Amino acid sequence: MKKRNNFWFALILMAVALLCATSSSQAQLRHVSGPPTLSLTAEPNVVRACENQPATVRLLSNATSPGGNAIRYRWTVDAGTLSGKGANTTWDLTGARPGTYHAVADVDEGNEDCAAFASVAVVLLDCPPPPPPPPSCPEVKVSCPDNATDKAPVTFTASLSGGTAGIVPTYNWIVSNGHILSGQGTSSITVDTAGLSGQTINATVDVGGYGIPCPQSCSVSLPIQEISKKFDEYYDIARNDEKARLDNYAIELQSEPGRQGYIIVYPKRKAKSNEAQQRAERISDYLINSRGIDASRFTVKIGAARENWLVELWVVPQGAPPPIPQP
Repeated sequence: MKKRNNFWFALILMAVALLCATSSSQAQLRHVSGPPTLSLTAEPNVVRACENQPATVRLLSNATSPGGNAIRYRWTVDAGTLSGKGANTTWDLTGARPGTYHAVADVDEGNEDCAAFASVAVVLLDCPPPPPPPPSCPEVKVSCPDNATDKAPVTFTASLSGGTAGIVPTYNWIVSNGHILSGQGTSSITVDTAGLSGQTINATVDVGGYGIPCPQSCSVSLPIQEISKKFDEYYDIARNDEKARLDNYAIELQSEPGRQGYIIVYPKRKAKSNEAQQRAERISDYLINSRGIDASRFTVKIGAARENWLVELWVVPQGAPPPIPQP
């Protein structure tokens, strides 16, 4: 089959050459020894069909006339548009669908019966999909506990909204004070506050999984936990001396309206059974009737019996636990 095709191709060339020579002889204009030769190239031969971007190709021809005659060019394409009619032209494939397209050039020397043609293919590729958008952090909010103290653990909770979709977040917590009791790796942690009175706990969570750091933090200050303070104490002293001690105690309570008085009476072991109660009532009566202290401002307790009488005068800040009578 290949030998047969070669035979027919050679026969066509001989016919074209004979036709060109006959046409030239009849015209008696110039001597032609054969048809012109032609080759085509496309620069580039692969382009992309991207939106809002031109897909243009330069078509370059190389044609020669055996007789040195002037050459005429005719271009045709199966898609797009051409600019220019000479040896070189621009082919615009903008808007065409991806595929393989052909440009064909016909050349002659003024005699259309003696011509040559050639074609060149250009591949138009689809534009690659745009890269995915860069990851974006969600909006991270960390809620702090209300009314935190050093008497109970506190809880910090992170909530997320927005950010890159389809991501399963991770949570890594760091606290500036105390230690995490539970919840590390989750959206909520519990932090021990023991011994942190008057200090601040800053809890920072770094939300992972988004390819970029997504931190957020929240701080809570623990109020100074005041404790009960022993203002004075006295033993079995004279009545006037006791009044002087209670006068100073009443002045202290009046200067600190938010504080409570707490009085503990420890009786002598050999005292009568009702003697401790009588002393307690005597102290209350003096503070209320002689010093003007409201009965709601102080409490009198009777402690365990001791070797000798002892009276303790305490001042208790608001929210602080009262003293416990000692055995």
